[in-house]
Amino acid sequence: MVEPADRPSTAGQRLGAPESFGVSTLEPGLRPPVQPPGRQVSIRVQMLDDTQEVFQISQRSPGKVLFDLVCVHLNLSEGDYFGLEYQDQRKMTVWLDLLKPTLKQIRRPKNTILRFVVKFFPPDHTQLLEELTRYLFALQIKHDLACGHLICNDTSAALMVSHIIQSEIGDFDETQSWQHLLHNKYLPDQDAIRDKITDCHRKHVGQTPAESDYQLLEIARRLEMYGVRLHPAKDREGTKLSLAVAHIGVLVFQGYTKINAFNWSKVRKLSFKRKRFLIKLRADPAQNAHHDTLEFAMASRDCCKIFWKICVEYHAFFRLFEEPKPKPKPILFTRGSSFRFSGRTQKQIIDYVKDSELKKVPFERKHSKILSNSSMSPQSSSFRSQVPKEVADQPDSTRLGIRAECNGSEEPPATTTNGFHDIPAAPGSDPTQSRQNHHGTGSAPDPQFLNPESPGSEDSPEGSPHVVANGNGSVNGRGTGSIGVLGQSPEGRLLSPLTSPLLTDAGCVRHDDEDEARRKKFPTDKAYFIAKELLTTERTYLKDLQVITESFQSVAGKDEAFPDSVKNVISASYDPVYKFHQGFLKEVEQRLAQWEGRSNAHIKGDYQRIGDVLLKNIQGLRQLTVHLQKHSECLVELERACRSNRKAEAACRDFEQQRVCYLPLNIFLLRPLHRLLHYKLILERLCKHYPPTHDDFRDCRAALADISEMVLQLQGAMMKMENFQKLLELKKDLTGIDNLAIPGREFIRLGCLSKLSGKGLQQRMFFLFSDSLVYTSRGMTPSNQFKVHGQLPLYGMTIRESEEEWGVPHSFTLFGQRQSVVVAASCESEMERWVEDIRMAIDLAEQTSSPNTDLLSTSLSDNKLSDDGGAELESEEELCGSRSSLERQGHRGNTTVHVCWHRNTSVSMVDFSVAVENQLSGNLLRKFKNSNGWQKLWVVFTNFSLFFYKSHQDDYPLASLPLLGYSVTVPSESENIHKDYVFKLHFKSHVYYFRSESEYAFERWMEVIRSATCSASRSLPSTRKDLY
Repeated sequence: MVEPADRPSTAGQRLGAPESFGVSTLEPGLRPPVQPPGRQVSIRVQMLDDTQEVFQISQRSPGKVLFDLVCVHLNLSEGDYFGLEYQDQRKMTVWLDLLKPTLKQIRRPKNTILRFVVKFFPPDHTQLLEELTRYLFALQIKHDLACGHLICNDTSAALMVSHIIQSEIGDFDETQSWQHLLHNKYLPDQDAIRDKITDCHRKHVGQTPAESDYQLLEIARRLEMYGVRLHPAKDREGTKLSLAVAHIGVLVFQGYTKINAFNWSKVRKLSFKRKRFLIKLRADPAQNAHHDTLEFAMASRDCCKIFWKICVEYHAFFRLFEEPKPKPKPILFTRGSSFRFSGRTQKQIIDYVKDSELKKVPFERKHSKILSNSSMSPQSSSFRSQVPKEVADQPDSTRLGIRAECNGSEEPPATTTNGFHDIPAAPGSDPTQSRQNHHGTGSAPDPQFLNPESPGSEDSPEGSPHVVANGNGSVNGRGTGSIGVLGQSPEGRLLSPLTSPLLTDAGCVRHDDEDEARRKKFPTDKAYFIAKELLTTERTYLKDLQVITESFQSVAGKDEAFPDSVKNVISASYDPVYKFHQGFLKEVEQRLAQWEGRSNAHIKGDYQRIGDVLLKNIQGLRQLTVHLQKHSECLVELERACRSNRKAEAACRDFEQQRVCYLPLNIFLLRPLHRLLHYKLILERLCKHYPPTHDDFRDCRAALADISEMVLQLQGAMMKMENFQKLLELKKDLTGIDNLAIPGREFIRLGCLSKLSGKGLQQRMFFLFSDSLVYTSRGMTPSNQFKVHGQLPLYGMTIRESEEEWGVPHSFTLFGQRQSVVVAASCESEMERWVEDIRMAIDLAEQTSSPNTDLLSTSLSDNKLSDDGGAELESEEELCGSRSSLERQGHRGNTTVHVCWHRNTSVSMVDFSVAVENQLSGNLLRKFKNSNGWQKLWVVFTNFSLFFYKSHQDDYPLASLPLLGYSVTVPSESENIHKDYVFKLHFKSHVYYFRSESEYAFERWMEVIRSATCSASRSLPSTRKDLY
């Protein structure tokens, strides 16, 4: 064996390891390290595959010798991500110190089993360049799931277990998979979700063990509890919390919910004194604030020291460029700890593996019954898979947050006070960029910034944590925040979000440094952002189709009340469309991944276009026209079934109560027809953007011609069905009308007006149809329906403005054949809209000779509205109910009718038509008026509302924000929103800020939101009857 002295410059010596400590894991091909002379001792180590190995070490050997022996045994070149842990004599789990003699740490080696486990969890598993390393990480995830340490919801748990099973037994076989689950325990409550696991497993056909590891890590890394080890603590008020450390900094948890995070760039010093763990934050020069000190009480001084040590190591591993040098020994006495991180930093590991052409050594997968494919190259996943996070339902109880300003500042290099070093700030540094790019401009922090038992930490009690109720980062009491783009498998295949839904953590205030860094890497061409809009809206569209093809069909299939004809027509009409769009979405995802992938930057002409994908799929969509034409039949058949069978009607009503049905059911049935309009608008923007000489222009123009022909062919049926659907929806909100959707009746406008009566002005909800004007008040029924008070036939009606006559602002009088009604609008613009639409409806009523005899006339019977002559039949209870808040209502409290009632506004059929065209989805950063951080949310705009999700994979929204009555503007300078692409939504005292990723996205969000917040100024065409 070559002695260390004979090798003038080994990797271990270059990184500062003592000469006699043997080889570094940088040289995986070398023999076991040379050990100091002395008696040999046997040490047992349990590996991640649950096998135990015995290693012989000298009794004077430091911990690094044992650790290197384990890495050499495994042929592991990225061993510095791992560590050896054990239980000491105090029954506390601690990490083996690599610089101290092993037997001074393990007093009874014969009775102690060390565990070889993952110690440092990187933020992105693609930074693990060896397949063996990813396999060991996958084993760690498997262990954490089985022990209940990795907390997640059932969907993500089932998906992760399905990937584990795929790597162990291969492709799905029902008998084999079922038996495998019976004999192996992957989750504490595995039996409850066994069916869900098998459903996920059957989707992984052809996936190799290496790909399964990759997918498993892709899911796990987005979970909030990924790599988290909780250390119990309390704040100054005695609230039970937990501390943890991650690549980004120090985290604070309450239960399993992250409530705060202190980024390394914001932390000046970590220390502990007795049982108190102290976090000193950098002062914010903009606010002229003093240094904040946060204090947490832990169970004992030993607990503080254990947590402080792992913080030191995490900071050094992820933030430093190289291993910290040892401190010089003091001459007289020491203050503080001499502990330091020993080993390579993440940057050194990545640089070494990239620079070295390491020969891939085959390895055995202990639990796998199939051959391992070890041919994955370290760069096989050049596209970072940025998939969405897990939705974890939050309790409705008050969220707690640590009130600590974490806004970083630039400071000079570390200074020494009281003999202790502080953390030097890296000017302008981004911790994410420094870890991933390793070319940061800021200076590396001093490794000795984390000092125990600092005497100067007691004089800042005002820096301790304060508990605040309903902290930043909640949406209607539920936490939010997340990510979603696309990714690739290790073999270069695109990951479909439909086959690998990733979930995320509970909401908390996010620092958006990572989003800034990632945004700078995206292409800047406008065509890319148009294509990205196609991707994001296609994801939402596919989720909406799932409501029909999966959720509703499963309910209808189990309920005998639904006739087979209804089930068959829905299945035959929607299933082929859903399957087609699954393939379409995968192609769009693949093209976008290639477009924005860094490795494809030199292939600009091949992948930086979308017209060819659109042309191919729109031509395929034309083959489905026969199915699209039957969607109106599905709507009519379903309505007929509900009218003839009360059980079917109750089943539909119960289904609409489910969270997955976030819109009225009939709207989902019309989604495929609406989607054609979206394709047309996207292609129009692409053709307008491209010059005629562009390579993509011809394909886009051809696709636009095809989709325009389809829209023209289906437009008549689409408009009829939109009107029919709106009448059916209004029928659910009204009581006192037997049949609203009669042939020939068209909906024109609904909204709030004040009706003048003997009791004064009273709020009423008016509904304008092509033949009558109905006015109602909100009743006290369980579903808060509106009770009809009267009907005014439009035939022979006249209208006159009467503000001067009655002295009521914005009032006008409606003169009917049997009665007259004086009403007042909330503002002049509202009055103008109502007067214009009523006059147009009167003209339509006078021109109508007879009702149409079309498709609708065969499905619905003719039944007139009862007219009570305008008699007022209200009570004090109804008046109280009319003033109740949205929060008091049930499921139907957020319908358009109720929103108009509470916002005192109106909306027309033209507005609904515009809203159909202006649907949008994507990621936005959201900030409240008085909050400090931005949260990343998946936001869907449809039906005049914003729906908030943790990620695009979620089945239902966590919250919604109806936009009727809101104003959308750009923040003023006085609001101190120093970010690009920010727009502001405000209604009375409610203020929200939203931030988009690009100028194009900003303009699109402003455009579609204005369509909801500003009622359409254009009136319905005089030839409206020709459209329906």
